[in-house]
Amino acid sequence: MEKQVQYLEEAVIRFAGDSGDGMQLVGTLFSNTSGSIGNDVNTFPDYPSEIRAPEGTLYGVSAYQIQFGQKRVNTPGNKIDLLVAMNASSLKVNLPHVKKGGLIIVNSAGFDEKNLKLARYEKNPLEDNSLSDYQIVPINISSLVKEELKESQISPKYVDRTKNIFALGMTYWLYDRPLNHTEKWLEGKFRKKADILASNKQVLKAGWEFANKSEVFKTQFKIKRSDMEPGFYRNITGNNAAAIGLVVAAHKANMPLFLGSYPITPATEILHFISGYKEFKVKHLQAEDEIAGVCSAIGASYGGYLAATTTSGPGLSLKVEAIGLAVILELPLVIIDVQRGGPSTGLPTKPEQSDLLMAMYGRHGEAPLPIVAATSASDCFDMTIEAARIAIKYMTPVILLTDGYIAQGTNPWKIPNLDELPDLQPKFVTNPEGFAPYKRDPQTLARLWAIPGTQGLEHRIGGLEKEDITGLVSQDPANHQKMVNIRAKKIDGIANDISLAVVEGEQQGDLLILGWGGTYGAIKDAFDKLRSDGKKVSYCHLKHLNPFPKNLGHVLKSFSRVLIPELNTGQLKTLIRSTFLIDPIGLNKVQGLPLKAYEVEDKVNELLKEKE
Repeated sequence: MEKQVQYLEEAVIRFAGDSGDGMQLVGTLFSNTSGSIGNDVNTFPDYPSEIRAPEGTLYGVSAYQIQFGQKRVNTPGNKIDLLVAMNASSLKVNLPHVKKGGLIIVNSAGFDEKNLKLARYEKNPLEDNSLSDYQIVPINISSLVKEELKESQISPKYVDRTKNIFALGMTYWLYDRPLNHTEKWLEGKFRKKADILASNKQVLKAGWEFANKSEVFKTQFKIKRSDMEPGFYRNITGNNAAAIGLVVAAHKANMPLFLGSYPITPATEILHFISGYKEFKVKHLQAEDEIAGVCSAIGASYGGYLAATTTSGPGLSLKVEAIGLAVILELPLVIIDVQRGGPSTGLPTKPEQSDLLMAMYGRHGEAPLPIVAATSASDCFDMTIEAARIAIKYMTPVILLTDGYIAQGTNPWKIPNLDELPDLQPKFVTNPEGFAPYKRDPQTLARLWAIPGTQGLEHRIGGLEKEDITGLVSQDPANHQKMVNIRAKKIDGIANDISLAVVEGEQQGDLLILGWGGTYGAIKDAFDKLRSDGKKVSYCHLKHLNPFPKNLGHVLKSFSRVLIPELNTGQLKTLIRSTFLIDPIGLNKVQGLPLKAYEVEDKVNELLKEKE
């Protein structure tokens, strides 16, 4: 039959199935292919906390969502255009997120009596007309791959595992994606397993041909290349961007890099990536626990390394005593916290923004430190560089907040020219004349940094309070007051060295949306939609959370109302209220899911209606 062609500006698809069905893999392959052919891409991996959750269960559903388009794509999308559901539970969990009239491809083999019972369906939804609002395409993918590979020598178990590749082939035809990028990946993955390589290639092409020839697919969708700024791009996760950021920061500082960390979801990948960069003067330690990880990094910093540690919420809780040590030692240290749902073990694989107050106040004693936050997967590179810059220049630990969504999601990253990045060269002391460990730079208040073992620069630092200038242990009350004030003044002074807050839209008026961190994409999309609808609303997004930009107070007081959307119960709202004595409006979500643009848009429209 003759197929129709429809051109789109963007599309949202979601692969969903059991955690062993390879949904994360095919989602990654689809997004990488889309980026390779010139589309802007944003993704959201959504998977259960259990390593292999029980098959067919509602809580065992694993999914991967991709929004790709011709224009700038800031989020993985609101409602789903195409859902590929491998069983009954994956349909039930994801159906509320599918557009009315959206396309749903289901593997009908996953709707037998057992799967329907596990999904808590009383009747088969493919047969009871309950899905009449959608375009349902039931396909027995398991049977098709079995028939396709009947001559293959691979095991029946592995034959069934290729059903995700068949589904990927179908989506490649539906959205006019080439096969060659995935074929090249398969060749690299299975180069030593010829039978498995051949089977996967065969099934990928079979999926594409099935969609091409089948009468159930009447339309092929096409999306033109994005009009991106010229340059070299790669699709990158936030964790990979943070790892590369650490390596590049060390290169710009002309220092060796040390990462001391303990594996924890969803931050572990940074350690994995760093372990592959040993040719760039990188040393890493997979420590026995979180405390050992951060303490090893502090030791490396003392020895003249650019030192870092990575973690998530529960790990940050364990590191806080050592972070306080780094504050009183006044040593540079980059602490990357990939936030996840809590408290306790909480939602290990789900995003949240609930560590802001712990980053701000979660240490005993007066122990202020700078806090920065990344806005997207690619921005994790820039903000890692910024965290290292501040740490080195001001001799302080710095916390970089990302979250599970941007850390494991992807978007295109324009590979920068190294010459365009900030100068991170440290000012090591080499001349012993007049040296004292707590003598300070008059501009930054950073103490002098001398590498141990340098003749004439022998010195001692430690966790006991030190006398100003000399570094001798001191219990003098007046000296303690002085040192506490100096450390606080040093952090406050960083406000003179960061960008001012920028407002999009009117510079004063009724309503300002104020965001931070990984909520950027959703708020930006909502803001752009509201402005295109003629609504008077303004927007400001923060990357520096301690200290705040110098002009933030003026910005906030230029608006009658301030709306703060965040993935917590109001942590930035609390800081803004206490700092600037205004009462912001909160839009708070703690569901283990990213913020959606329509949630912001609906709240803004509600607030604007109140003023009518």
